Amino acid sequence: MNLEFNETPIRTAKNYNINNIKLENIEIPENIQEFGGLKFLGDITDFEILEMNKFTEFKYGNGEFLENQIKDKSNKNININAINNENKELQLDYKFSKDNKNLIENIEINLKEKSNSTIILKYKSIDNTDAYQNSKIKVIANKEAKAHIIILNMLNNKSNNFIAIENVLEENADVKYTIIDFGGKNSVTNYYANLNGDNSNNSLNTIYLGNEEQVIDLNYIMECYGKKANAKMDVKGAIDGICKKHFKGTIDFKKGCKKAIGDEKEYCTILSDTAKSISLPVLLCTEEDVEGSHSSACGKIDQEELFYLMTRGLTKTEAQKLIIRAGFNEIIEDIENEKIKKEILEQIDMKLV
Repeated sequence: MNLEFNETPIRTAKNYNINNIKLENIEIPENIQEFGGLKFLGDITDFEILEMNKFTEFKYGNGEFLENQIKDKSNKNININAINNENKELQLDYKFSKDNKNLIENIEINLKEKSNSTIILKYKSIDNTDAYQNSKIKVIANKEAKAHIIILNMLNNKSNNFIAIENVLEENADVKYTIIDFGGKNSVTNYYANLNGDNSNNSLNTIYLGNEEQVIDLNYIMECYGKKANAKMDVKGAIDGICKKHFKGTIDFKKGCKKAIGDEKEYCTILSDTAKSISLPVLLCTEEDVEGSHSSACGKIDQEELFYLMTRGLTKTEAQKLIIRAGFNEIIEDIENEKIKKEILEQIDMKLV
């Protein structure tokens, strides 16, 4: 099947080839079996975990076909209520294998008023199966709710990974995301945040790594409605082989969001002459009293820095790993779970060979 989806909020010239992503000959599973590869870990008793019994359409999302697949064929429907105020941690640990290869998922996370939580969703291949993931994640952050949501894509390079995320943030809500995007032959993410409440804060920190023939398509959208809303994107990555990466970042200041602040930045390190990076940072504004900034850049590793490290006994690969890990360090160190941090560093070592 051919898919064309993950559209930008505004259209650009067609020759930029970034308005949407077009994927050809994608194998879409028809007979969806039960997915038994999920375990709940951490402070489970501090969360309400229920079966989801509703479907909510997204403002953007990953397109009609993938949304309808979730609506009609989902094999995981989960409602999570975060009710504690002591920063308890819940981990959803997904393991993909030949026995659990297809995940069609509908999740809603309700961050109750004044709650404080860390929620980790880890998607990982444990064998060489060509897995398929289509996930839809809705987060509702009520007044003064606080959360750190960590999403890890560690699928193998034969798999397809499609994730759509939508957030609604009310007054004084503070939701931070860390997304580690390493896996999938095709990895497509649509992220949308509605900063509806005054003083709401949403920060999105992403690390991506691509090699071989991977396609990475990131479409991040934040809309500021509340006064003094704060929207921030910080995206860092590296690509090798013939990997193709598209970054589309949009911060939209809506009428009434006086004194809102928006900042987006992305930097891509290119490790081969055949890898390709396209970026589209966008600021939109219908309110005068706001502050917005954006930047996007790409480049190769500084050769003098690389040479210096090699003169200290490191191989070229070891030196590259050290430089890239240093660039990612600020985002990784923001994760408190030491086991997860160690696993991320191990994945970086495996990807950069």
